[in-house]
Amino acid sequence: MNKTIQFGLGVAAIFALGAAMSFAQAGEATYKAKCQSCHGAEGTPNAGIAAAMGVKPATDPSVKAHTEAQMIAMTTDGKGKMPAFKGKLTDAEIKGSVDYFRTFTK
Repeated sequence: MNKTIQFGLGVAAIFALGAAMSFAQAGEATYKAKCQSCHGAEGTPNAGIAAAMGVKPATDPSVKAHTEAQMIAMTTDGKGKMPAFKGKLTDAEIKGSVDYFRTFTK
């Protein structure tokens, strides 16, 4: 019986890991499709975009200070020259792209 429980837990862990990886990949895909052109492939915008649009790199302290909830709200509702993505992306896509962007702040 003990081995059955261990096997079940192992299978559950594999499925959970797979779901997490799938969610992360979806966030990366959304970021690349909708955000990368302004925010850069690794969270660092090119100099022209940064100057024209006021986009700061992910590692900038003012960007890092934002909570996940604040970043989701900014992505949903827009901020400054960044357009709102409400109605253009699902809540899950917005959260996934924010989560992916936040990997650049570390």
